[in-house]
Amino acid sequence: MAGMTAARRLVLASQSPARLGLLRGAGFAPEVIVSGVDEDVLSAPTPGELARVLAEAKAEAVAIRPEAAGALVVGCDSVLELDGQALGKPADAEEATARWKAMRGRSGVLRTGHCVIDTATGRRVSATASTTVRFGEPGDAEIAAYVATGEPLHVAGAFTLDGRSAPFVEGIDGDHGNVIGLSLPLLRTLLADLGITITDLWA
Repeated sequence: MAGMTAARRLVLASQSPARLGLLRGAGFAPEVIVSGVDEDVLSAPTPGELARVLAEAKAEAVAIRPEAAGALVVGCDSVLELDGQALGKPADAEEATARWKAMRGRSGVLRTGHCVIDTATGRRVSATASTTVRFGEPGDAEIAAYVATGEPLHVAGAFTLDGRSAPFVEGIDGDHGNVIGLSLPLLRTLLADLGITITDLWA
């Protein structure tokens, strides 16, 4: 039974370098298999539900692939809830600029859906983590300079805590990692629901 002691393979169903970095920093060596899910065709009644539905779709798309057989597949997706609307990645520079002008001086809730599928058993669990983000008040010139970097076009809510927009975020209430893209405490809980101890997955 020597094979039972080998660490389970962990597959991240996301091309997000931030999520990969969070997992590596916490002691894991995940493989990356990009889901290719078209996020625009999915919908849900609330932003929190949408984040979870998107995460489930990503995890499911990867879990059925032969190369994921026997692995634990983790899917995540983030949206920013502002005024009851779910804001993903802005479509273009104009939208990113308008988004920042609407967010400054206010708070939004970053909701990240998480789904873990154990391809060895077929069991799956999912949940959404929520973190309140308090935005500062960057001036129009600062917003224009930030949008010109291109960064906000690649991140949910047009901002990230681990990039150039960090100076424009006054603070958060909740899990820091969740805002970057993955809540490690929630991942631990979901794995436990599947009967897996997170420390057993350390590389």
